[in-house]
Amino acid sequence: MTTHRNCDGMVRRDMLKAGVLGIGGLSLADYLRLEAAGDVIKPKAERAIFIELAGGPSHLDTFDLKPDAPDNIRGKFKPIATNVPGIQISEHLPRLAACADKYVILRGVSHTLAAHELGREYINTGNRPLPSLQYPGYGSVVAREMPTPADIPANVAIPRVAQGPGFLGLKYAALETNSAPQPGRPYSVRGLTLGGGVTLQEIESRQNLLAKLDRRFAEVESDRQLLDGLDQFGSQAYAMITSKRARAAFDIAKEDPTFVKQFGEDSFGLSCLLALRLVESGVRYVTVQLGGWDTHQDNFTRLSTALLPKLDEGLSGLFAGLAQRGLLDSTAVMVSGEFGRTPKINERSAEGGRDHYPRCMFMLLAGGGIQGGQVVGESDATASAPLHKAFSPDDVAATFYHNLGIDPAIEYHTETGRPITLVRNGQVIESLFA
Repeated sequence: MTTHRNCDGMVRRDMLKAGVLGIGGLSLADYLRLEAAGDVIKPKAERAIFIELAGGPSHLDTFDLKPDAPDNIRGKFKPIATNVPGIQISEHLPRLAACADKYVILRGVSHTLAAHELGREYINTGNRPLPSLQYPGYGSVVAREMPTPADIPANVAIPRVAQGPGFLGLKYAALETNSAPQPGRPYSVRGLTLGGGVTLQEIESRQNLLAKLDRRFAEVESDRQLLDGLDQFGSQAYAMITSKRARAAFDIAKEDPTFVKQFGEDSFGLSCLLALRLVESGVRYVTVQLGGWDTHQDNFTRLSTALLPKLDEGLSGLFAGLAQRGLLDSTAVMVSGEFGRTPKINERSAEGGRDHYPRCMFMLLAGGGIQGGQVVGESDATASAPLHKAFSPDDVAATFYHNLGIDPAIEYHTETGRPITLVRNGQVIESLFA
């Protein structure tokens, strides 16, 4: 019998096919033998970082170059060798080339939503958007499924999150910093820093007043989910503002300058450093945004002079830093935009640009059970479509949750009682774990 492996071993439907422990032929001893033989996979990742490349980066100019394609497709950049034999990426990503053993390049990811908002929602939930339902983003699901200490936020976005908690409700929403660290400036998050001379005693007094008001307003509650969420936020905000651990986690000035140097002096690199500090302190999920990838014009100048150097320095620093702190094996990392860019270069500017193109794109995955140093999937000769098997955002979502020990087939219920499967159509990409 083929065993379909999932984050917590066999998914429920496979357990039913095999016979639940002691029923239908699978005893506890049988299960333990499967586990010993490696047929039951236990999750490895305990936390996650999602790097969102908002705008949609060009796959042909980053991680899926086609040097033998015609001039109006291959572009100006040349591929360079990485530290993994046979794998090449853009010449403008030398630091990521030097640590390619730490991540997987997933090529041939494909969908059909060419609008930014719809594409971002699809990528950030693993479900094709529906007008009648708001699916939760990854961070909200992680906040619900993976317990976090009260004095540490479960879900943080630097500076903002692309997808909210959807039908899970406000209490699983991300703490948005609304700013990113800047070189040479102290960094603090509003609500976690005691500014303006406010004392902890004053905070305590205000909290007691809020509790009294809550009791009065309880008589006229009309939206239980919203009020529960606000109450959750209030309790957590108080716990965090009085927590030395939470304030310390956001204080990147505490880091050794030698360690900080590998992240560079750009805001994105410092955001990656902050993400590392947050997950190290107990935060379960962190989103970091790097925007500007909507390169309809001046694609090659914008990539080579700004976007790719930022990505190269900050992301390589994150991979190296996680490894140095012993966190890479327990931290799932995903890097993605909402789509790729057109293979054919347009003529909207002197050097040309690339337009929206969801039919073929790349993603990077690392950490937890992901086996770095490989390319999974392949695009055709012009990077116009997957050459063989296409991977959908649903598949990537199922894989991401699998790596975190969250069953992608878990069933939730909306406030109205509607049953919703977390990832409706995705299949775990097993080769990423091989």
